[in-house]
Amino acid sequence: MREGGVILYPTDTIWGIGCDATNEEAVRRVYEIKQRSDSKAMLVLVDSTAKVDFYVEDVPEIAWDLIDVTDKPLTIIYSGARNLAPNLLAEDGSVGIRVTDEEFSKRLCQQFRKAIVSTSANISGQPSPGNFSEISEEVKSAVDYIVGYRREEMGRPKPSSIIKLEKGGVIKIIRE
Repeated sequence: MREGGVILYPTDTIWGIGCDATNEEAVRRVYEIKQRSDSKAMLVLVDSTAKVDFYVEDVPEIAWDLIDVTDKPLTIIYSGARNLAPNLLAEDGSVGIRVTDEEFSKRLCQQFRKAIVSTSANISGQPSPGNFSEISEEVKSAVDYIVGYRREEMGRPKPSSIIKLEKGGVIKIIRE
């Protein structure tokens, strides 16, 4: 990933396609693999709340409470994204960030020391794979590296909940 590579990896939710979230060319490749318009933003994973501050200009106070009390993976969409590849952001300059607590993805973020793109490992418009065995050969052959961890798991983890924090403290639920 330090050289712009794209990986396929298990996250705290479903398998994801990932790359350096600060590398515009790597992000472009992820859009190509997914056959997705770059006007549709992708989320990023970080390993700690401290990193949220680095990638968001002004984190609303309510975000810290939500992160603290959630008992399942939660992606929060923040306004005022910074220090990320411009083609990763939504048209309004927002970005979805999830602080991962899952052992592998947390360690990956810690060792990489940057936000990592995390988007479902599927072609846009197709169902998200429930486990590694459901990921298409097209996606597998398009990435530079496939993580060996958790390939045998057959569970069907759910995608994260997604909320958007809007101006004035308004919370908009995007996905429960």
